[in-house]
This record gives sequence, structure tokens and C-alpha cells, in this order.
Amino acid sequence: MTAGVFAAVLAAALLHAGWNALVKSGASKVGGITIMTLVQGGAGGLIALTLPLPTGSVWGWLLLSGAFHAGYKLFLAFAYEQGDLSRVYPIARGAAPMIVLLVSPLLLTDILTPTEIVGILILGAGIATMATGSLRAREARRLIPYALGSALMTAGYTIVDGSGARVAASATQYVAWLFLLDVLIFTPIILALRGLEVLRADARAWGLGALAALLSYAAYAVAVWAMTVAPIALVGALRETSILFAVFLGWALLGERIDRWKAVAAILIVGGVALTRL
Repeated sequence: MTAGVFAAVLAAALLHAGWNALVKSGASKVGGITIMTLVQGGAGGLIALTLPLPTGSVWGWLLLSGAFHAGYKLFLAFAYEQGDLSRVYPIARGAAPMIVLLVSPLLLTDILTPTEIVGILILGAGIATMATGSLRAREARRLIPYALGSALMTAGYTIVDGSGARVAASATQYVAWLFLLDVLIFTPIILALRGLEVLRADARAWGLGALAALLSYAAYAVAVWAMTVAPIALVGALRETSILFAVFLGWALLGERIDRWKAVAAILIVGGVALTRL
């Protein structure tokens, strides 16, 4: 991995943590993610107009991935309504690769290596420490199942996109149609659950949501590009530094309390993920 790619992936990790911080900072977490999804969908639609239509089995992968992405955003928004960025993000982000590794031998032909097993154990310890800290701090208990639900959805679209992107004409085509289908699936669900209230936001909320969409799209695009020019395992491991960025942003920008156990848990999660990706 060259220094330029290394810096780009670190920047993408910061962008990913950044859009989560923007959503968390808004008055309505669900509203913020809804606005972000609408802007992303619009951008995806404009880009999709310039590209050929997906063909064959790509549609099946896209629809399934769109459903997983919609579920991911729903659970994440609900989790942010219950707890801190520096608590929710490490659980949601860290549990996803653990779930992928655990189900891969069942769905695919993968075999867990000793290093991956150690990584899973460290990951599990970090997530358990983070969840226990939430209970010890008497935070809302619902943040844990919501964060884990978000992780489950992330694991789902990770497995689906890994296969779908390979059969698509290009990564740009796949990502554009994915974000377009995501908004078409997510919007009716959130309107049914929360009503039109999620769209009644002031200019600041729309600005934050649009900026979050820009950061999210850029982070995804950089990650996909990096995986075409550098080892996927290295890119995947480096992206997980976003957990440390999120903990820092929660403390520096949102005024969240970072105690010793929260810091230890975040470091364990990052270390465990790195081991599972290397």
C-alpha cells in the first residue's frame, strides 16, 4: 500500500465517522438519516442516468443490498436516539466484521484461520466491555440491540455487495443504483414508522443531512477505489480506524464522556477487527 492510498483510506475512515457525528449532532437522528438518504439517492439517480442499466443477476444483488442498507440506517438512527456516538458506533461498526466471519463458513466456503479466531475473541471482549459500560453508566439499554441490529444489517450488505459488485459492469454503476434503491426502500418504511414529521426540518437540519450524504458517498467511493489498487484486507483493516475517530469526535465535538473502560473497549474492538482483516 502506497503512502497516498494509506492517507486516502485514513481520510475515508474520518469521513465515515464524520457523517455519523453529524447525524448524532442533529435534533432528530431519524430525520438526519432520512435527509442523508434522500440526498444520496438523488445523487445516485443522477449518476445512474449516465451509465448503462444493470443486467441479469445484478438486480437481485442490488435489491437485497438496498434492503440491508435501509435496515442498517433504521437501526443506526434508533440507536443514536438512545446513546452516545462513542458508545453506539464502536458496537455497530465492530460487531459487523465479527458477524461476517462467523456466518461465512456457513454461507460460503471460507475457513476461519487461527488469527481470525483470536480476532473474533478480542472483538467479542471489546463489544462486551462497551455494552457492559453502557449498562454500568445507566444509559438506555435499547441502544445495545439497535446497535447490534445495525451491525447485522452491515454484515448482510457486506456479504451481498462482495458478490454483487463482482458481477456488475462497474463499481460506479453498482454504487449509484444501490443508493437509488436504498432511498426507494428506506423512505416508505420510515414514513410508515414516523410519519411526515421526519421531513419537517429546518435549514440547519437539511444542511447537516446533505453534508452527511456528501461525506458518506465520498467515504464509500474512496474505499471502493482503494480496494482496486491495494490489498483488500489491508484496506478493510485500516478503515476500522474510524472507530477511534468516532470516539474522538464524540468527545471533542459532542462533549461525550470517555471513561477508561470506554477507551479500552474501543481499542480492543479496533485491534480485534484488524486481526480479522489481516
